[in-house]
Amino acid sequence: MELLGERLIPASIDATWAALNDPDTLKACIAGCESLELTGADGFTAVVAVKVGPVSARFKGNLQMTNVQAPNSYTINFDGQGGVAGFGKGSADVALTAEQAQTRLKYVARAQVGGKMAQVGSRLIDAAAGKIAEDFFKAFEAHLLAAGGGVVPTPPAPPAATGNKTLWWVVAGAIALAVVYFALKR
Repeated sequence: MELLGERLIPASIDATWAALNDPDTLKACIAGCESLELTGADGFTAVVAVKVGPVSARFKGNLQMTNVQAPNSYTINFDGQGGVAGFGKGSADVALTAEQAQTRLKYVARAQVGGKMAQVGSRLIDAAAGKIAEDFFKAFEAHLLAAGGGVVPTPPAPPAATGNKTLWWVVAGAIALAVVYFALKR
């Protein structure tokens, strides 16, 4: 399974990078996250409770960041076990780009699931991943704004006189699907 997406984060690239690497911020923003602990300079362990369709489980897993190019990009590798619910493993490439006072976050996540989670079906897993990602980004952006690290987003410009439409970004998944997708897989 491969998910890709992007999001315009209403914060500077430095504030976004710092928040994406702060276990307390991530724990607060990942729905169902019971614990998230730093295990080294670029690693985390986590326990996340998730429900996808009829399958509910507590996933325990590891997350390791590699290819770190602060504050612009990294690869996040994850693996997790959910007992009889199954397992998940994969990776995601995350890139941050400054856009004035905001940050464009792009990701490509690749994952495999097994066990009961795999029997649920890819559509249900994709829908759950999309919801988890959207919930994460809403909470993440609210956290940045509340902490004073964010900026109030500028409303979109009206359509140009030529009839071109203004495009808004759509969340397909997350770093956070990296991080959030890691939550689904743990």
